[in-house]
Amino acid sequence: TYVTYDIDGLDPTQAPGTAVLEPGGFSMRDSQVILRGMTGLNVVGGDVSEVSPPLDVGTITVTNAANLLFEILCLMAAAR
Repeated sequence: TYVTYDIDGLDPTQAPGTAVLEPGGFSMRDSQVILRGMTGLNVVGGDVSEVSPPLDVGTITVTNAANLLFEILCLMAAAR
C-alpha cells in the first residue's frame, strides 16, 4: 500500500499554507486517527502533497505535514 495525504484536506486553521483551502476539513487529530487506523496494512511508502511554503505563515502547515509524514513512516515501520 502507498499512502498519499493531500494537505488540502485539513481545515485551513490546521493548514493555511496551501493553494486550495478546504473549510470544514479534517483536524490534525482526525488525520492522525485515520492514519493510525491503517496499522496492519503493508505500507511500503507515502507522501504529503500540496504544501506551499510561500503561503505558510508561521510554519503551521509544514509542521503538520512533517507530523503526517512521521505517521506514515510509523505505518511503514509497523509493516516490517
